[in-house]
Amino acid sequence: MSATAKSTPLRSTARLSSAEARGARIVHLTSVHPTFDVRIFHKECRSIARAGYDVTLICTHDRDEIVEGVRVKAVSRASGRFFRMFCTTRAILKQAIREDADLYHFHDPELIPAALLLRLRKKKVVYDVHENVPADVSAKHYIPRLLRRPVAWLAGLIEKAASQQFSAVVPATREIAHRFESRTAQAVLVRNYPSVDDISVAPSWSQRSASVVYAGLLSPDRCIKEILQALELIPSAIDARTIFAGPFSPRTYADEIAGMPGQDRAKFLGTIDRFAVSRLYDGGRAGLCLCRPTLGYLESAPTKIFEYMQAGIPVIASDFPAFRAIVNTARCGLLVDPLDPGAIAGAIEYILTHATEAEQMGWRGREAARQTFNWTSEESKLLALYARLLDSHSMASASPRQGNSE
Repeated sequence: MSATAKSTPLRSTARLSSAEARGARIVHLTSVHPTFDVRIFHKECRSIARAGYDVTLICTHDRDEIVEGVRVKAVSRASGRFFRMFCTTRAILKQAIREDADLYHFHDPELIPAALLLRLRKKKVVYDVHENVPADVSAKHYIPRLLRRPVAWLAGLIEKAASQQFSAVVPATREIAHRFESRTAQAVLVRNYPSVDDISVAPSWSQRSASVVYAGLLSPDRCIKEILQALELIPSAIDARTIFAGPFSPRTYADEIAGMPGQDRAKFLGTIDRFAVSRLYDGGRAGLCLCRPTLGYLESAPTKIFEYMQAGIPVIASDFPAFRAIVNTARCGLLVDPLDPGAIAGAIEYILTHATEAEQMGWRGREAARQTFNWTSEESKLLALYARLLDSHSMASASPRQGNSE
């Protein structure tokens, strides 16, 4: 979800390293994610700007601007996947070279060629791995089914070989980190936990409507059809509604679900900004995180679960090992078979008819987000990595603009 509102940044009180003190320049690069992506902009870029770094985010955006201490450098949006992978990547690389930064931090596998070219220029380069790339590729609907496995294998091979050349790798989950354990470069796990600063005062349970909510991509692998089928199974005497926010992917998916039973209990808001998402969560009584059992999801720890916990609402999630470890540890929700509309209906019905238990689940999730699953510890790991890389760079070269080398 994108966000447009601006707020006054809070400066870190941590002691600055020599690299931070001299205002080292760090550039984040993304060709795929939205400008105000939660992990890239709201967590990583804002954190390093507060720590005293000169931060630039190069991405597809409408204009150059400065938001919360982060300079956003816009490149034009290319239409179509093919043109994005080549034209947008080329534009991002050209802008990255112009920035002549001390360190580059990129977020998309399709930027690997650009990142390798930056390494050839003796730049520090960090690869932020959001997904299990082979698993993600193997689930792409636009790749012919017979080609998915070999293409996924090749993508994983290229990613692993290239990662050996980067200064560090930053996996988003422990499962992704396992893929890079044999690397010679540094691998630092930085998880997508919510920011403590974003945990606001939750509305009372009685102020919340009888709705469950979902914000994210509306796609087949997010079990939207199964959710609609579940709504149809809930007795009419129970005032059950689901509010969806986000874009359809592919766009034709909207036509596929049009007219399905359960539509009269569903509301689709389209894409909304980050603050509207927060208001959506504040008005609901549960959050849905239902994904099909593909390898990429089985090994993931979705940010969405932590967002629901942060908002103080119970989680209704797929009964996968990684999801189970979070939800059961915090005792903050219910786990179901995501392909079983009856199980989904039962979970929604339980939440809506057991207000006391549901409120307690939400409270426990909120406390777990505040005490354990929060961005503070992850931020410190990222800043420590930058300090190590940049301080080693400053010791290796008297001039940071000439002959950067490790």
